[in-house]
Amino acid sequence: MSELTHFNEQGRAKMVDVTEKAVTHRTAVAAGEIHIAPETMAHIKNGTMKKGDVLAVAQVAGIQAAKHNWELIPMCHPLPLTGIDIAFRLSDDPCMVEIQATVSCTGVTGVEMEALTAVSVAALTIYDMCKAVQKDMRITNIRLLRKSGGKSGDYIAEE
Repeated sequence: MSELTHFNEQGRAKMVDVTEKAVTHRTAVAAGEIHIAPETMAHIKNGTMKKGDVLAVAQVAGIQAAKHNWELIPMCHPLPLTGIDIAFRLSDDPCMVEIQATVSCTGVTGVEMEALTAVSVAALTIYDMCKAVQKDMRITNIRLLRKSGGKSGDYIAEE
């Protein structure tokens, strides 16, 4: 078994020192879903949700979440992100909003957590914007689709 990198000699958590790691271009794509009722979907499509434009607010929330990921996840490094994109796909069967976040940087550590956080917060924002109409929405299937860059190389999830 390899050495545990996130523990110090006293067995306590530490943030890994990435000083000596090579700077490379890194990208991560994450996705998730929020399952909703047809009535909720109609409000999203028609822009009639009382709190406003659901997808516009969720998009900004996802971008902000990626930028602030290092403040939320204790051992994550603050990163100079160079790009964040949040895309939505509306599906009527099954009735859901699919969320995809793409995050990139040129740095010494990956952006997987930033992409996953962006998807999670975008989904939570959709829930918050729609909860007056529907309480039983389900946020599901949040996952890393692919990543590139860094010492570990590329990863593509098997779907």
